[in-house]
Amino acid sequence: MTDPSRLNRRDYLRKSGLGFGALGLASLLAAESHADRPSDDLRRLQNPLSPKPPHFPGKAKHVIHIFANGGASQVDTFDPKPILNQRHGQSLPLNLRTERKTGAAFGSPFKFKKYGQCGLEVSELFQHVAESIDDMAVIRSMHADVPNHEPSLMLMNCGDARLPRPSLGSWATYGLGTENQNLPGFIAMCPGGYPIQESQNWQNAFLPGVYQGNYIDTRHTDIEKLIENIRNTRNTADQQREQLDLLQTLNRYHSQQRGEDAALEARIQSFELAFRMQAEAADAFDIDQEPEYIRRMYGKGVQARQMLIARRLVERGVRFIQLYHGAGQPWDSHDDLEQNHRRLAGECDQAIGALLKDLKQRGLLQETLVIWGGEFGRTPAVELPTEGANQGKINGRDHNHYGFTMWMAGGGVKGGQAYGATDEFGFAAQENPVHVHDLHATILHLLGFDHERLTFHYAGRDYRLTDVHGKVVRELLA
Repeated sequence: MTDPSRLNRRDYLRKSGLGFGALGLASLLAAESHADRPSDDLRRLQNPLSPKPPHFPGKAKHVIHIFANGGASQVDTFDPKPILNQRHGQSLPLNLRTERKTGAAFGSPFKFKKYGQCGLEVSELFQHVAESIDDMAVIRSMHADVPNHEPSLMLMNCGDARLPRPSLGSWATYGLGTENQNLPGFIAMCPGGYPIQESQNWQNAFLPGVYQGNYIDTRHTDIEKLIENIRNTRNTADQQREQLDLLQTLNRYHSQQRGEDAALEARIQSFELAFRMQAEAADAFDIDQEPEYIRRMYGKGVQARQMLIARRLVERGVRFIQLYHGAGQPWDSHDDLEQNHRRLAGECDQAIGALLKDLKQRGLLQETLVIWGGEFGRTPAVELPTEGANQGKINGRDHNHYGFTMWMAGGGVKGGQAYGATDEFGFAAQENPVHVHDLHATILHLLGFDHERLTFHYAGRDYRLTDVHGKVVRELLA
């Protein structure tokens, strides 16, 4: 029994008058609870990042999500529309369904070529990626809800455009845990700062804090800048362990007095993870340990470094890795599309192509799901000058959520195919449309989850990544 002299005002109210109401509430909640939830929740509380079995055997064990932040143009990358070149400068016979001022047809300045045994056409921008086209499923009929960056990033990453919801990576680690207890289960790498919506892109929301993504600024090459406080120069490992044991004892006592507070539990877990990371993180992020021919295969620059680090993390059992192509809106080419897309693709094409080949050569691609795409695509028509929208050069494309392209490879995906299609101009998904909720349902299925059953009880109801939507696209499964 708690000593009454040690009760503060909040504890006293909770344990006395308000406690009687809690008794009735507990009985009501117990009647509503699912039979399988208490044991699952208890298991996660005891060791929240320990490996856990999915609903059924999934072919994917790891995910690498390459985010083309800002929205790459589908008609300039993976969805060729030769009619745009034929009708360049002419009006298009379609309703763009947008309040933004768009003009005539804008033909792609890039050449397309067939690759692989499947013969899919890919832009010259991604010739290295295209060498693995037989392992890729290109989804040409993606669509989202609105043509704005903020809600579209939230929808793509968290399944909801407006409300705080856990990210895809958080759901994956919540459901599966992770294989390496000395490294975070979910890592988000973005050089030079945060993308739009910042850390909300890898948030845990109402899931326990241990499932939030760990941000790494990969513009840094010095390991002590890349991962702050990775080394303790004052105390030995044994001394740190003694200090941490004392701290954890105090925190556990504090937690027991307050009904297992979720925020405090997340802090306890973060201290433990930070201590364990000292033993392995420096090694995992040190690409200088790779042979020269491997580093040369990936190429130079921050994107090459990110891709190679991602492969090293997968080898070490990290569950979910998200790679952003810079902060801000790098693919957001309202102007100078040819120059900007060529530069951006030049920064990542060789590295992504090397990642796919490297994973396959090591036998990791079959269990690693690689995803590429942005929050939406771009219009097939040229964007006209509007106040604040662009520089008035009339050589770029506006946002387009009605139809865009993403691709997946490995991890149980049926490669060598283009699924779905936009209309003849590349504006709207027309054949076998795939909403973001459908994409999420399919990704979870590849990881071994029924997206309708992977839930978390919060605020009186069960939540899931796909909310009340989504269907698995069976044609994408091997």
